[in-house]
Amino acid sequence: MGILDSLENSPAFKGVLGQLEAAVLPVVLNEVLGQGGQGGLNAIVAKLEQAGLGDQVKSWIGRGHNLPITADQLRAALGSDVVKQLAARFNVPIDQLSQVLAHQLPQAVDHASPAGTLPPAA
Repeated sequence: MGILDSLENSPAFKGVLGQLEAAVLPVVLNEVLGQGGQGGLNAIVAKLEQAGLGDQVKSWIGRGHNLPITADQLRAALGSDVVKQLAARFNVPIDQLSQVLAHQLPQAVDHASPAGTLPPAA
């Protein structure tokens, strides 16, 4: 089971989504974390660290408890334009997309770094 599969099946995913269909979040996460226009996992982590969220990011990569990030922090770190573009691309309300990504991003980074380190950049 891959990272996106486990996220699709999480209770938080099912509870928060509402209008966001199960097929959309994996594509959005791939856009943000994968080979999409955001530069992949290492680039996202760098953006979050530059935005002052280094403690949260370290907790996701490390083996302990994942510190939360808010939708506002995520929008500020990635840039409102990026979130708006993703929301428009997938026809999802901006606030809903931001909340879901803020909730799922720590888990996705945690799953992508099971040994406590990020995978090498492609």
